[in-house]
Amino acid sequence: MSSHQPQRHLHSLHAMLLALGMIMSTDALKTAPTIVASIGHWHFLGLWVAGAAISVVGGLSYVEMAAAFPDAGGEYSFIRRAWGERVGTLYAWSRFAIMHTGWVALMAHLAADYIGAPLGLGAGGRLVLSVGLVAAMTGLNLAHVRLGFLTQALLVLAVALGFISVILAGIVVPAAPIMPDAPRPGMGGIAVALIYIFLAYGGWSDAATLSAEVRSGRRGMFIAVIGSIGLLGLIYVALNWALMRGLGESALAHSVAPAADLARMAFGWPGQALVVAVVGISAVASINSTIIVCARTTYAAARDHPGLGALAHWHPTRGAPTRAALAVGGVSLVLTLLSALTGSGFNAMVDYMTPVYWLFIGMGMAAAIRLRIMHPTLPRPVRTPLFPLFPAIFIALAAYMLYASFVQLGLGAVFGAGVLALGAGLDFLLRRRAQAYAK
Repeated sequence: MSSHQPQRHLHSLHAMLLALGMIMSTDALKTAPTIVASIGHWHFLGLWVAGAAISVVGGLSYVEMAAAFPDAGGEYSFIRRAWGERVGTLYAWSRFAIMHTGWVALMAHLAADYIGAPLGLGAGGRLVLSVGLVAAMTGLNLAHVRLGFLTQALLVLAVALGFISVILAGIVVPAAPIMPDAPRPGMGGIAVALIYIFLAYGGWSDAATLSAEVRSGRRGMFIAVIGSIGLLGLIYVALNWALMRGLGESALAHSVAPAADLARMAFGWPGQALVVAVVGISAVASINSTIIVCARTTYAAARDHPGLGALAHWHPTRGAPTRAALAVGGVSLVLTLLSALTGSGFNAMVDYMTPVYWLFIGMGMAAAIRLRIMHPTLPRPVRTPLFPLFPAIFIALAAYMLYASFVQLGLGAVFGAGVLALGAGLDFLLRRRAQAYAK
């Protein structure tokens, strides 16, 4: 195990840009049609505002824990402290085998599809492009920590400018006619809409992995987490307002690429080309940030697990967990290849990841309460307002979303739960093996 540790080298603004990159991606453009199809225009923007507000509520609890327990493992370290090393290891496995590596594969295919279409690439060419993107981003994170972080900040700025261009397109085109009021959707439709909205906001909990590398811990983590969620909320609300205004409810619900359609209406083919570029850049940014986060979670779990010590290596000159990053990149490549063979698309990956995400978000919020009880005298530079009301509200939401994911989504949700159970079995075998060697 390496004796080298993370260093506090990130300024607050840089950390906020990194956190924003962990949350922001063009999956928001992909989710808008599904959300409109589920609820119509009934409170369409209101649910996006609610998603940002609820994410801020959750973010406040995570800022408190990150300031009190700074660690490169982020959410993993909170869950492990509160619920024990077995649960912590299961969390790390879920990120390694389901959430983070699956997201990298999803974004790689999304980028390859958008970039490959105007180039006339077939399925084989797009697969080569998607694999190349994963390999390139893995190599970038193996090079040096500052190179990976600087690249992420520049990519986030480019994506934000691209989103602004889509918002401008919604202002330029004539407003689509407003449809007559439709019947209000049932709870099933609202649940599906929330699943996709929280998918778009998902990732704010990953910002806690920066807690051991951000300068001025209290101020830095608050700016990184809450600032990134607030800024993203403004972008998403404006973006979806532009899509609804420019395309209208019916066209938006049936659009495969709504932002590209809107940009073409406003600016012709150059606008469409711009959106394709934004989607490609956003996917690359999302892949990069996910590898950054997953490598740190894997490093932290390996540091604590008796059978995974080889991955607990923080490179002394590159300033990054290089072995963990290589492992994450390898699994991501495998998932990229397998998903290409099976033909599973965006919605299938949502099914696969959603229940696991909400299970551990709920446990993370419960950890905020439990750690207050376990360490009542520990200094907390940041305290959650109205504690324990905020985390309790989020726990209730997570429980409902976990239930809704199994009821409303497909077999992918069950498959994701099965992979999580497989992780529990592997953890048991590794611990037994380590105990046998110790004897």
